[in-house]
Amino acid sequence: MNKAEEIKKVENLARKCKRCILYKYRKNVVFGSGNINSKLFFLGESPGKKEDEKGIPFCGKAGKILEQLFKSISLERQDVYITSVLKCRPPKNRNPKKDEIEKCSFYLDKQIEIVNPEVIVCLGRISLNYILKKYFNRKNFLITDLHGKIIEKNGKKIFPIFHPAFAIYNPKKFEIMKKDFKKLKGLIC
Repeated sequence: MNKAEEIKKVENLARKCKRCILYKYRKNVVFGSGNINSKLFFLGESPGKKEDEKGIPFCGKAGKILEQLFKSISLERQDVYITSVLKCRPPKNRNPKKDEIEKCSFYLDKQIEIVNPEVIVCLGRISLNYILKKYFNRKNFLITDLHGKIIEKNGKKIFPIFHPAFAIYNPKKFEIMKKDFKKLKGLIC
């Protein structure tokens, strides 16, 4: 089975998922999109309202900021793979709960295994802490301490940045995010 077939198989499983209560609230499973052969794997926390409506990750306001950041380093959305820790939107965009993350992690772990990226770009605290716990046996780090820093162990590179939605509420953080993206470009060139 090739990568495209493998990812489609996992996506089909996710679309039927009822492992946690979030399936009752979703309009769409927001599995992931982009280039499954990319070196870069962008990981958010969970779908928002627009993402749930369209079934596409980062298609709302935060997605527009993310696309501006891509352009700042001559990338296009289709050049990278984008997904979230959760595949279903939590009610009222609340933070994912621990049990929801645990129950949804099967799909994310399979996506990472199939795409096999060189760099996992953690968009915010929730994705950062999931990846640090999973691959580094570390937990509860603040994105403010680690953003823009490369974390590497056993061939895995993690690059945390602020979640794009952070710039919606804190426009001054956009410049910090652009600087972090320039560091990211140095990792892949």
